[in-house]
Amino acid sequence: MTDRQNERHEWLASIANQYELDLASETVASSDAGFRSYYRVKTLNGNSFIVMDAPPAHEDVRPFVRVTSLFEKAELTVPHVYEKSEDKGFLLLDDLGDKTYLSVLNEDNARELMEKAIDALVKWQSISEPGVLPEYDRTLLSRELSLFPEWYIGKHRGKTLDERQSALLKVCFERILQNNLAQAKVFVHRDYMPRNLMVMKSGGPGILDYQDAVYGPVSYDIASLLRDAFISWGETFVIDMTIRYWEKARKAGIPVPEDFGVFWKDVEWMGLQRHLKVAGIFARLYYRDGKTKYLEDTPRFINYIRQTAHRYDELKALLFLVDQIEDSVPQYGYTF
Repeated sequence: MTDRQNERHEWLASIANQYELDLASETVASSDAGFRSYYRVKTLNGNSFIVMDAPPAHEDVRPFVRVTSLFEKAELTVPHVYEKSEDKGFLLLDDLGDKTYLSVLNEDNARELMEKAIDALVKWQSISEPGVLPEYDRTLLSRELSLFPEWYIGKHRGKTLDERQSALLKVCFERILQNNLAQAKVFVHRDYMPRNLMVMKSGGPGILDYQDAVYGPVSYDIASLLRDAFISWGETFVIDMTIRYWEKARKAGIPVPEDFGVFWKDVEWMGLQRHLKVAGIFARLYYRDGKTKYLEDTPRFINYIRQTAHRYDELKALLFLVDQIEDSVPQYGYTF
């Protein structure tokens, strides 16, 4: 048993009587792309809790605790924090089960589940106010975009951009930044996708993995939901769901553009920024952190990047660069 395991078990033992925990029942619930791990512990009366184990040298549980209170203010389903040890990096949380949207989504239930996710997203955005969460500003967006050339192009593809290619990429990144920073700002979950949404017995989804929430572009979370890292949808479905979100957001007073065509471009360009970032992150997880399961999904991101870049003249240079990096010429399709 490792020192960290001993520390976790000692902490659980200190609260076991209060919550009637059966310490011998601990099992691994899940892990994520960071250093956090999750364990399920049963109680003597047959219920269960989730224990978040977030080593303080790598993770900080305070943002999770703070954002949990915001989601609860919006009356959304998130794991309530029953106990916390911020200095040791342990939380005792509600157990929302193990049925993720990703594990159950299919053509028959997609519309119903996605509408529930959209309703929850609108409620989350409706409580937005500046000065509460960190700003999703130029510095953070730029840092995320830089992951693509550093980790995906450099490490994964093993290529070095020449001076002309670097200049073209810089111009494209600047165009993406200008478009996305011009959008109205709301609370942003920052990873609002089926893998982080739980199917509950009633009502809307249970929501997880929101510790990196920020105050940023209004299109970010709907782009994350419909241009997902782990599942792809047809363009007709994506547009339909985006329209449904846009209509509900306008009715709720969310600051989306009055013209859907403008908003659709914002969603596409925000999604493009996210896909460039995540392609870099997945490569970094593989080469730096030894997490192998994510890299196999990068072709989906490269396809998203190509599709979006092909639709806009301002991004044709990015399409050209990606084709060079991938050493292939793809087939493209238009939205309209």
